[in-house]
Amino acid sequence: MTPVPTTPDPSASPTWATLASAAAVMPDIRSLLDADPERPIRSTVTAAGLTLDYSRQRITSEALAALIELAKEQGVFTRRTAMFAGEHINVTEDRAVLHTALRLPRGAGLIVDAVDVAAEVREVLDRMGGFASSVRNGKWRGATGKRINAVVNIGIGGSDLGPAMAYEALRDFSNRKITFRFVSNVDPTDLSEALRDLDPARTLFVIASKTFSTLETMTNGRAARAWLVASLGEKAVSKHFVAVSSNSELVEDFGIDKDNMFGFWDWVGGRYSMDAAIGLSTMIAIGRKGFADMLSGFHAMDQHFQTERPDQNLPVLMGLLAVWNRDFLNISTNAVLPYSQYLSRFPAYLQQLTMESNGKRVRLDGSPVTYQTGAIVWGEPGTNGQHSFYQLIHQGTSPVACDLVVIAQSANSLGDQQNILIANALAQAAVLARGRTLHEVTDDGTSTELAPHKVMPGNRPTSVISAAKLDPFTLGALIALYEHSVFVQGALWGINSFDQWGVELGKKVALGILAVIDGQAESSTVDAATAHSIAVISEQAKV
Repeated sequence: MTPVPTTPDPSASPTWATLASAAAVMPDIRSLLDADPERPIRSTVTAAGLTLDYSRQRITSEALAALIELAKEQGVFTRRTAMFAGEHINVTEDRAVLHTALRLPRGAGLIVDAVDVAAEVREVLDRMGGFASSVRNGKWRGATGKRINAVVNIGIGGSDLGPAMAYEALRDFSNRKITFRFVSNVDPTDLSEALRDLDPARTLFVIASKTFSTLETMTNGRAARAWLVASLGEKAVSKHFVAVSSNSELVEDFGIDKDNMFGFWDWVGGRYSMDAAIGLSTMIAIGRKGFADMLSGFHAMDQHFQTERPDQNLPVLMGLLAVWNRDFLNISTNAVLPYSQYLSRFPAYLQQLTMESNGKRVRLDGSPVTYQTGAIVWGEPGTNGQHSFYQLIHQGTSPVACDLVVIAQSANSLGDQQNILIANALAQAAVLARGRTLHEVTDDGTSTELAPHKVMPGNRPTSVISAAKLDPFTLGALIALYEHSVFVQGALWGINSFDQWGVELGKKVALGILAVIDGQAESSTVDAATAHSIAVISEQAKV
């Protein structure tokens, strides 16, 4: 077992006190922008095809320098080195954290615990590539000899959110002759609707579960198997199901040939796994080269994060700004607002990445935190969100920090629509940051009675992240940017960003409740409120 480090309390540092004092007298964002015309230029950093403009954040260069100093005091950069080296920084599970090894270039080596993990990753990626190509080119056929025209990915959490998000983001690069569906919810509606218009003889299922025992995934997997067998018989299973798992025994028991099992490792957390075997459906969609380009984008951001100095390092800057907003400006939520329809699932993906990682209340040594951790992440694509929840962001009583993700070039040219999209994104960035004063409202001729209703306080910390186009490389870099930002936050807070015991407890309790619902356990085995709810819902199910 890796020794658990004694974790310093960052809030006990004099630097923390300095930052708190700075936050108490920090000018608003409009004042910061108006006082320094060069601020946008100095607050813009580019790497791996992405540009971060944080000039609309409510922070001075002095406060940012203090944040960097706090990160050094807390060992953030030492911990970064340890992560890339394969040290067991996930101390509660005694594991390395090596999602970055999934995207090492061919020829790179990385020995961890006496194993060349880079070689193992490459072997799996090569097998994935061969299989994906055989599905795409028609060499892989179903049990009746028909070509596959639909792929259904069955997983949950990171085994669903990553592949589903990547497919939507890279739909323009996908094989349009193949339909892709993603099933995660154990609600029978999810699977039923996914299968409703598919031909069993032409459908391939990818079941993604490391243990091959995840309740929701395997319940859906068995239902999908029954659907297929009802049409094609038992012998068809091996031609229509493949597994992403590490449990070969259960995979073979299901009827899947072990040669069609693609494994991964305990040093890859589910929410960090879409660039390995969990991305099999993504590779089938965009092909080997597209997947390799995505891995190159990941790796480019990895290298930038490892080597660039803090004040020019995109993930470091984003991570430190997130800590600043959460702990010093007391902003509890972060809206991710992609101005790209292809990124419609990106906020949902980031919800798991951020909140499962940093939704923690104790430090690495088990001592309670004395400060805030883990902002609530949410969002929807622009411009849709502008006509729903932006009202609260602009004029609500709870300030929200915002990330606007802007793609300069559209893959689909329709008149001036892309220019309208970009204009809306930049307009929102301006209003979020600068607001609109009472004087400006009345200068437009608005009556004194109506004027207060049109005032926008502004002062909403806003970052603009932009890229030339959304392609596999850019998507990889964008995901890695947020991965490493999450790492920086967790390392500064001194928490473990790589376990998820809250998720595990819910799974365990659900099994006990299921036993009561199924009549295999007495209601006395659950608490009174749960027993009552079971009774009420059981009666409703009979109506």
